[in-house]
Amino acid sequence: MNEARTDATEPHVLIVDDDVELCELLSIRIAARGFRVSAEHGVRTALDRLGREHVDAVLLDLRLADGDGFDVLDAVAKRSPELPVTVLTAHGTIETAVEAMRRGAFGFITKPFHDHDLMQKLSHAVERHRLRREVAGLRRMVGGAADEHHLVGVSAAVERIRETVARVAPSDATVLLLGESGTGKELVARSIHALSPRARRPFVAVNCAALSPDLLESTLFGHVRGAFTGAIADREGVFGAASHGTLFLDEIGEMPPSVQARLLRVLQDRRYSKVGSTVELEADVRIITATNRDLRQEVTEKRFRDDLFYRLHVVPIAMPALRDRRDDVMLLAKLFLERAAARHGLTAPRFAPRALTALVEHSWPGNVRELANVMEAAVLLAREGTIELEHLPGIGLVETPAAAAGAAGIAAAAARVLDAYRSGDSAAIPPMRDAREAFERAYLDLVLGKTNGNVAQAARIAGRNRTDFYDLMRRHGILPSSAKKAEG
Repeated sequence: MNEARTDATEPHVLIVDDDVELCELLSIRIAARGFRVSAEHGVRTALDRLGREHVDAVLLDLRLADGDGFDVLDAVAKRSPELPVTVLTAHGTIETAVEAMRRGAFGFITKPFHDHDLMQKLSHAVERHRLRREVAGLRRMVGGAADEHHLVGVSAAVERIRETVARVAPSDATVLLLGESGTGKELVARSIHALSPRARRPFVAVNCAALSPDLLESTLFGHVRGAFTGAIADREGVFGAASHGTLFLDEIGEMPPSVQARLLRVLQDRRYSKVGSTVELEADVRIITATNRDLRQEVTEKRFRDDLFYRLHVVPIAMPALRDRRDDVMLLAKLFLERAAARHGLTAPRFAPRALTALVEHSWPGNVRELANVMEAAVLLAREGTIELEHLPGIGLVETPAAAAGAAGIAAAAARVLDAYRSGDSAAIPPMRDAREAFERAYLDLVLGKTNGNVAQAARIAGRNRTDFYDLMRRHGILPSSAKKAEG
């Protein structure tokens, strides 16, 4: 597709929908937010416009007068895969959503929709397109980054990480990756390296938790012959092996105090010596570290040096747990499924509806790594071409007492909403939109009350990322402090 820029400075949004009145209404609303808007009503005219004009985001209906919206989605995915397409349809099902994501859609919104939800999704899409262009420019400067180093996802949390990576990669700044095991910290470290001026130099990774203190020290800095029993020859450490490249120190919170002291000196002086030697060598490496521990707490409890912490904590990047980015679960599941099928020489099976529901609702304590392993097992177990619930090891719809209590609480909230309407002067049933708004408010009150106003925990329960959950709260005028007071 022709990606030449026009003279317009506003992001350009293309609406593709055969409902002329809806297109006019959306155009007015979107233009009022500072976007330039165009509208087409069919497959052919939409593809013609995409071929001759730069577009930053597409809103696409799946049912068009002259064809299927999936035809537009397929063409965009093939000819301009970086262009974000948000599917906008009145015919939303889980299967349709998954199919749209499989074909490359950025997001999925069903009609009728809230302006806030639509504009938030559209803003995220435009921002992603901008960041992708920036990252593409960085890749051209440093010689290209491999696909396997690309962080996959469409959630707001992943977009923020991509933006941070794009900004810090060209520098030599020390990066500290924080988050649970299995969230993709090494993937982000490799992505930073691949987008940096050091991309053509080595990337070396060391797991600090896997080695004893003596062996870790020798692994990092090397040793000379006779430095200790068994040191029968000189050995280069990873600081030497990663020279002019990037050194990734995983599980830095497990590093013993003696090695912490030596690492601090390297960060301060950019020089080191091998174990058993007094000869100083230059440490021309970029340091990226990662941990699943709370390093501030480790400093407080005197298990981690505060001076080293501040040297490492230059650019912190917090990796979200998979349960906090549920928008990405099916996208990642499909990717891992296809990769596993290719490795084993098999055709990727399809998901049964119950299996889809189980994947989205699972809490994923092992995060992305767990999802990848589950998909590999599913490829091998689902021999009939369809992944059923029994093909997903450890994933199920078993209702725990806590889950049952939560469901009962939500049902009670819904009942309270309807009772409130029934007790009013009018016995008329409220419009569905009003009822949905009232229930949404009741649900937020319920989940925030259960978590004593802890927004992060409430967002996890609700299956939303924290940013979206805050947006919901603002829309309903709810403060987390009010929930704490009510609970207390």
